[in-house]
Amino acid sequence: MTKKEITIQLENGLETRPVALLVQVASQFRSDIYLEVDSRRVNAKSIMGMMTLGLDTGEEVVVSANGEDETEALRQIEAYLTRTN
Repeated sequence: MTKKEITIQLENGLETRPVALLVQVASQFRSDIYLEVDSRRVNAKSIMGMMTLGLDTGEEVVVSANGEDETEALRQIEAYLTRTN
């Protein structure tokens, strides 16, 4: 299992469209991927779960991935969450 704390840098945080795109990124991988904030932990491949987090720019999340492609999954999710355009 790989874990990393990431600060969200998306301009508008994780609104509906960015959440949908994050779910698409996560769904490309076979690994189990979760985002954790405070005591909440949701499956990054679940759009409904991700919407419940209501994350904004500047918030920190812990992303964990477990599986055969966990390193690449974590790298791409970090790249998505930290892009600034």
